[in-house]
Amino acid sequence: MNWRNLFTAAIAAALVLGWNQQAWTAEGDFPEIKAEIAKRHDESIKRLQDWIHQVSIAAEDRGYPEGADYMMQLLRDAGFGQVTQMPTDGKPGVFATLDAGAKKTIGLYFMYDVKQFDPAEWSSPPTEAAIVDKPGLGKSVVGRGAVNQKGPEAAFLAALHAIRGAGKKLPVNLVFVAEGEEEIGSPHFPQIVHKPEVQAALSKCAGIFMPSATQGLDGAVTLTLGAKGVIECELTSSGEKWGRGPQKDIHSSNKARVDSPAWHLVQALNTLVSADGNDPAIDGFADKARPISAEEKAMVAEAAKRLDEAQAKKLLGVQHWVRDANWNKALELLVSRPTVNIEGLLGGYTGPGGKTILPHKAIAKLDLRLVPDMKAADALAALKAHLAKRGYGDIEVNMTGGYDPNSTSADAALIKAQKAVYKNSGIDPIMLPRNAGSWPGYVFTGEPLKLAAGHFGLGHGSGAHAPDEYYVIESMNPKIQGMDGAVLSFVQYLYELAKE
Repeated sequence: MNWRNLFTAAIAAALVLGWNQQAWTAEGDFPEIKAEIAKRHDESIKRLQDWIHQVSIAAEDRGYPEGADYMMQLLRDAGFGQVTQMPTDGKPGVFATLDAGAKKTIGLYFMYDVKQFDPAEWSSPPTEAAIVDKPGLGKSVVGRGAVNQKGPEAAFLAALHAIRGAGKKLPVNLVFVAEGEEEIGSPHFPQIVHKPEVQAALSKCAGIFMPSATQGLDGAVTLTLGAKGVIECELTSSGEKWGRGPQKDIHSSNKARVDSPAWHLVQALNTLVSADGNDPAIDGFADKARPISAEEKAMVAEAAKRLDEAQAKKLLGVQHWVRDANWNKALELLVSRPTVNIEGLLGGYTGPGGKTILPHKAIAKLDLRLVPDMKAADALAALKAHLAKRGYGDIEVNMTGGYDPNSTSADAALIKAQKAVYKNSGIDPIMLPRNAGSWPGYVFTGEPLKLAAGHFGLGHGSGAHAPDEYYVIESMNPKIQGMDGAVLSFVQYLYELAKE
């Protein structure tokens, strides 16, 4: 039985999924909008499921331009008046505006693309968007993009539908930008943001945010004040380019007399990090990295007291932090240290059994994470110079995507509004200096816009980039919001942002 049928519209309006009713004044309680959210619950879930069906994967050139077209229709349905597809040298973006006649304008960043997947690793087809009962959590949508980022983004669109359905006027104007290449490092996103009409619209914004599901399994919210930058690149060692080793795969017996491009790559990779693989050793790579400040250290120390180390290890499937660091040090490293990571290694024969060959080519896929004051362009140049200096200049370095880190002050109105909504919802957010992951917020926080930027939204999901990615839509845990609670959080955030 559908539990919502057990309540009248009035009760649903008052209780929406266990929301903390002590928190909001009569002025900010939004009874009509809450009733509309409850009424539109099934519609909101179907919107998310339908969107998961429409797959766009930039790395596979799959679902374009259909993904952008679908994004545009979602925006028109939600009330955006001007919706434009923005061509780039890669996949198209989307630009839209919603003029509510309000005094304040807020920017929105969406991604409509998702990560690759192997259906064999999933318990249900990743594009099916199946609804499953997850023990301890409740009904959840399982599918690629469920939490990263279509679930939270669909919840935000549902908030716009609910406000309009309740006969209310949106409290802020909106400027919207979306891209279809976030999962390959946003290589062409600046082409969208720097178009004159887009930049002019964004310059009027008080800040920009990306909808997210910020709640952990215990209901806690972690609020981050920025994100690391990233470079994704491929290093290719080939006999042809090196001038040594074979130009095609040959019998492995020849290793006695022929150089190996695969070993050449391994030896090059070994120079990029410390002996234990944990510290970057690229010449000049981290020279400009800003050390963690005393204020940021204090923020991390406070977060370490409130975050569950055992739960974090269980979630990651690890037993130790690097060099057996304690919990506080592990969190400090997470937010402050640049990294050099091997994503994958390709070369030679990888099928069943053995195949005695000497491969003519080997490839390493890397990502390099950057902290404030580092620049992606400088880091890439440092990597190339480092390899050349050590006799590996023949190894091709192809940057496939990436961008600079971004930071926003805790005193920014955008962040203060987030904290106010969380606290009015009975949640004291955990603050961290930055997210260890990356998103292209630098195009907003950097020149010429210099906007505050961040992530916001209640709700819970997990499994981004992994099998069985999920987003909770009907929560069994009173501390975690389902879809309706997430929708309401966006309503409250928009009204909080509208305040002078």
